[in-house]
Amino acid sequence: MSEHLDDVLGRLRPLDPIELRLLEAQGCVLVEDVTVPVALPPFDNSSMDGYAVRVADVAAASEEFPAVLTVVGDIAAGSGELPRVSPGEAARIMTGAPLPPGAEAVVPVEWTDGGSGGGPASGMLAHSAAPEGAGGEVRVHRPAAARAHVRARGSDVGAGELALRAGTVLGAPQISLLAAIGRATVRVRPRPRVVVLSTGSELVPPGEPLGPGQIYDSNSFALAAAARDAGAIAYRVGAVTDDAATLRATIEDQLIRADLLVTTGGVSVGAYDVVKEALTGLGDDADGVRFRKLAMQPGKPQGFGFVGEGGRDRAPLLALPGNPVSAYVSFELFVRPAIRTLMGVEPVHRTVVSAVCPEGVASSLPGRRQFLRGRYDADENAVTPVGGSGSHLVKALAHANALIVLPEETTSLEPGGTVDVVLLD
Repeated sequence: MSEHLDDVLGRLRPLDPIELRLLEAQGCVLVEDVTVPVALPPFDNSSMDGYAVRVADVAAASEEFPAVLTVVGDIAAGSGELPRVSPGEAARIMTGAPLPPGAEAVVPVEWTDGGSGGGPASGMLAHSAAPEGAGGEVRVHRPAAARAHVRARGSDVGAGELALRAGTVLGAPQISLLAAIGRATVRVRPRPRVVVLSTGSELVPPGEPLGPGQIYDSNSFALAAAARDAGAIAYRVGAVTDDAATLRATIEDQLIRADLLVTTGGVSVGAYDVVKEALTGLGDDADGVRFRKLAMQPGKPQGFGFVGEGGRDRAPLLALPGNPVSAYVSFELFVRPAIRTLMGVEPVHRTVVSAVCPEGVASSLPGRRQFLRGRYDADENAVTPVGGSGSHLVKALAHANALIVLPEETTSLEPGGTVDVVLLD
């Protein structure tokens, strides 16, 4: 198993960087450090709706003896020309608006009468409804310390500082930061395009009626979803019948949009397992798809290599077994690390922890590394097997959040024994 994984990862390289617009770069990995061209925020601004004032003018303000100030103007977010606040004056100011010259603090509107001449205000009338709010007088009922309710220039990040390091995966908060510092595009490694194909004449798309001997195609949906979870752009291709020529043509058609192809089914030794037949000659002799039998359960039959004639139409292909649990476990062990390698992001592998198994495991096949579905409890650092070991038990897989790893030499695990656990969350 380790040799197969080493072969896969050793022959893959991260995708070449490209320049993308911000929303297109979501989920991608930065390939360069990003520094801040201008301070954020770029100017002192108000964190409240209220009045910009001088500290000395409101130092003695109280409910009984409010400070009465002349309102010299309105300052909204985005205002350009700002009124100067001189002694005995105030300017009505909105959240995010620049602090005007002469002002030293902001008093929230709730600390004032809002210019009404009455008691404490609960808010401001809209400027269009009360343009006189930018003039007249305002009574301030509480003092304010210097810089109160003022967001200082550069208090978030200063000009020239490091905003994001190379290797960062861009999520919504990182894209927000890039936009806030004025970056419209960013240089990243793109998300790999992964094409998933199921094989089998018995497969029917969900939503259609089943005929005799038919089952619904779950693998292509599961693996496409898993590829998205790993960070890829996934394309699911409808199930391909057990015909080598059809499968071959389908794979060739998909090469134009694939950084990685994943097939499921048709890799065992049955008379209708056509993946081996279809893939013969699709790649160069030196790096074409090779098939192996690994000492693991589930997921014994595996294939890996490159298909296509070179250049843009050459892509790595991982051939997985067709049983649903075998396909999913194989994805977690081999395909997910391949996707992460193409992205150039760490960690490549899932987190592995050591946990107690209170129930133990009655038996395990000798000579094979076994991966059992389990439910891991982080608070107790304990894992419980879910369902049996059958490769078709989809319900058990749906209720698992971990894989219990039993080494090749282990034939059973006593209750309370310790095992390695691959976390799937």
